[in-house]
Amino acid sequence: MTQTPKHLSKVAESDRQPIPRLADERETLVAYLEWHRETLALKCSGLSQQAVSTRAVPPSTMSLHGLVRHLASCERWWFRIQFAGDDVPLLHYSDDDPDEDFDRLDGDFDEALARWHTECARSREILAAAPSLDAQGVVKTTGEPFSLRWMLVSMIAEYARHNGHADLLREVTDGATGR
Repeated sequence: MTQTPKHLSKVAESDRQPIPRLADERETLVAYLEWHRETLALKCSGLSQQAVSTRAVPPSTMSLHGLVRHLASCERWWFRIQFAGDDVPLLHYSDDDPDEDFDRLDGDFDEALARWHTECARSREILAAAPSLDAQGVVKTTGEPFSLRWMLVSMIAEYARHNGHADLLREVTDGATGR
């Protein structure tokens, strides 16, 4: 029997930080984003490479592996490239293969999860350095400015939508619900 890598071992739901009910706007938005990040990690915990890479809801090409790749790409795109202006390549995307985050599951899930953790860590650094929720980034494709506040709400919505997908994928994979 193959041993489950340490970061894929079961993560307890009780390890997820609660969202404070009495907090300022920034603390609330950050707490919701962190809660959703941890939810994704919980959905992927304790599964084998094969299980996280299974496209369990045909005809969709979604898998937990693909969701992790996609959300790593979103973290990089919004926080690093558009908000901070970092000059880094896109992750899991090209004009020739715009859906490679979901469609190409080559590579080890451990590597994809580590990349996601790295992108989340960099996003946290960028967020911590931002002076206020009114700080602005620029949409690279249009030149339109946006606020950090808007971006955080957008990222929360992105995670919430995909955590719903992750919930379904996990339940179909092994019956686990409620994480």
